[in-house]
Amino acid sequence: MMHSDTAILLENIGKHYPVVRGYRELLLHPFRKKTVRALDGVDLEVKKGQCFCLLGPNGAGKTTLIKILSTLVLPDRGNAYVDGFHVEKEAKKVKSSIGFAINEERSFYWRLTGRQNLEFFAALDNIPRSQIKRRIDEVLSLTNLADFVDMRLNTYSTGMRQMMAFARALITDAQVVFVDEPTRSLDPQAAEKIRKFLREEMVERQKRTVFWATHNLSEAEHYCHELAIIQKGKIRVKGTVKDLTGDGKVPLEDVYKKAAGGG
Repeated sequence: MMHSDTAILLENIGKHYPVVRGYRELLLHPFRKKTVRALDGVDLEVKKGQCFCLLGPNGAGKTTLIKILSTLVLPDRGNAYVDGFHVEKEAKKVKSSIGFAINEERSFYWRLTGRQNLEFFAALDNIPRSQIKRRIDEVLSLTNLADFVDMRLNTYSTGMRQMMAFARALITDAQVVFVDEPTRSLDPQAAEKIRKFLREEMVERQKRTVFWATHNLSEAEHYCHELAIIQKGKIRVKGTVKDLTGDGKVPLEDVYKKAAGGG
């Protein structure tokens, strides 16, 4: 049941992907289907206004889960809700409520300026022309990119590109923001800036919900309200760091190793 203070709800979510088969196998067994399981009966609830971290090794299902919640991939079974809207039945409403912050090269037009990129994505998100400048000015103020926005994106540092990804995610005034490994490849100073921005600016000041997939135990321990550990498509444990570690009696690393090592 979806409560008024729930930002994200997952009920028995499952997802399989087809496996690409070789030529010989296609000849011998043309009608046999092979799949790999990405998610296996995921149940999860995230409260509004939380910084929530999803931990797990590569291939555990983190990215697939975010793609389902962002309406980029459909689940095979189960129900998923974001900001009160069903991700399949009310996909347009979900899209208007969320931001998806990635800093991959393909997500921006490098020969355009930061402003031109934001103008393009604002139009793509159907923001009225009369509101685009105001929205861009607002997100530039939040991300401290105003001094760089008229530079071409190919001149941005990795940290600046990540902040631009946040600016893009917030252009629709998103209430729920999904971030996937936001500090990957960043130097320590830039990474710390990103972590503080997510927790202090987006969650504490802006009262948004951040769903943060990461490998980094330290940033989860110090910046999230709650965390979950996923392994082989299943949520193994969920709770606050205090609860999961017995108020610090057990290192979070040990909790992670035990959960991520499960079959």
